[in-house]
Amino acid sequence: MMRRMISRLACINLQYDVINMQYGQNRPGATRAIIVDKIASVTQACALSHELRISGEIPCEEGAVLAVEILTNKSQYNTLELTSGRMASLSRGDVVVGALGHRKALFGYSGHVPARLAPGDVVQMLNIGGVLGICDSANPENGRPFDCRVLGAVLHFPYLGERIGVPARVGMRALDYGAALDTGGVPVIALAGSCMEAGKTAAASAMISRMRHRGLVVDAFKATGVSLRRDILAFEDSGARRTAIFTDFGIVTTTARNGPALTRTMLTEMAAGRPDAIVFELGDGLLGAYGVEAILDAPDVRGALTAVVLSANDPVAAWGGVKLLRERFGIEPAAVTGPATDNAVGVDIIREHLKVPAFNALTHGAALGDCVIAAADLEGAAHSGEIAGLVGA
Repeated sequence: MMRRMISRLACINLQYDVINMQYGQNRPGATRAIIVDKIASVTQACALSHELRISGEIPCEEGAVLAVEILTNKSQYNTLELTSGRMASLSRGDVVVGALGHRKALFGYSGHVPARLAPGDVVQMLNIGGVLGICDSANPENGRPFDCRVLGAVLHFPYLGERIGVPARVGMRALDYGAALDTGGVPVIALAGSCMEAGKTAAASAMISRMRHRGLVVDAFKATGVSLRRDILAFEDSGARRTAIFTDFGIVTTTARNGPALTRTMLTEMAAGRPDAIVFELGDGLLGAYGVEAILDAPDVRGALTAVVLSANDPVAAWGGVKLLRERFGIEPAAVTGPATDNAVGVDIIREHLKVPAFNALTHGAALGDCVIAAADLEGAAHSGEIAGLVGA
């Protein structure tokens, strides 16, 4: 079977070589066919196959889809999230499809989109979602990122019956920066954190699960961060009816410029489906580079929030996060969760010193969910959540 595939690709390449020569295009920008081993989740909306055509003319802009060859081996942080949502190990020699983007992660890699690229140049894999760029800084715990040799820009062919390739880009459609916000009165619960890895996704998942157990229809999305579908897949596993992520709108990594528009767009689109509640996660922390501050600074977005839950790593982070929410944004948090609540010591400190309800999402997820349901005034729409109530519903 592999011999037949290679033979077919050779024939396709020959056909295109003839076309390139006829039109004087036998140059670095000419196209060729390749077989790729793995397709990263950042490119999911492109619906790519493992047989692709690539070009040596590479647009150096966020969201451009590239084929690369992995040049190194790693023993940690060595997986790639595929379009299926599965995690696959990467090894030297793998041919992978990803997309250009930047990243500014406190506990990961920091990197930027290069000004120019040509086949043979080396870039790095900046996250497990397949974001590619030049690494500026690495967290020692993750080691150096994968080095990747650029093969070319992936092409798609939007014109039926014509062999005109266009550089592929992530996303199902472009973001409308002027979109208005209209939640139609649907309650909105936001998850904010003291920083990344503060337990926001676990908390959102616990709340979604409890809401579903109490008969509520919940839609959920991730508003900020760097492209990775793992978190919204966790929302789906917890019972969210519909999910979305900023990558769907062609954004690889969120910023202060696009964060508010993304949040308005996803809130409005999800509210149109009339769920009982919308839960969304603000990736990264209240102080970060992914646009969380800009979102909470936007009066219309802030006014649409029914409840905000803070996830914090420790009691001091909880204190700072609550202080920021109250004094900077005028938001009274409905609850605090995260590693700061891993045992009764942290819970008691938060409740006593901050006067905010505190629950651990992993050990007391139902209590956290019930607290948020009450804060969002959803008690009237929800039943008790007892198993007997579910069976009789």
